[in-house]
Amino acid sequence: MTQSYRNLYSADYHIGKTAAQNLAEYRRRSPAWQAHKLKTPLLIHTNTNDEDVNVLEVEHLIKSLKAEGKDFEYEIYKDVPGGHSFDRLDNKKARSIRLKIYKFLGQYLNPPKQFKSIKDVTKAGYR
Repeated sequence: MTQSYRNLYSADYHIGKTAAQNLAEYRRRSPAWQAHKLKTPLLIHTNTNDEDVNVLEVEHLIKSLKAEGKDFEYEIYKDVPGGHSFDRLDNKKARSIRLKIYKFLGQYLNPPKQFKSIKDVTKAGYR
């Protein structure tokens, strides 16, 4: 967690205390500490240059989900442009990542029309 997030969460209008001061509340809000509750298949994408969510935090979640035997898929992208917003639609790599997301969701949501290519994603995103 970056210092800016530490400051945000410990502010009075948020949790109001640091993790050291209220460990139970931080655990209650932590996806990694709540992994045992997952009931729906999950797709996790993270980026090594994300300044909002450190890849180590995501790896902790992945490890927790594996330990719990949960149904999930993940991919760790290395230094994809955009940092935290690396799956936006403004470049080919981002559109290919977005296509993976749509295909994953399509397995479970049964949309009337599934995206089959980056061209489909681009067309839908730029009407």
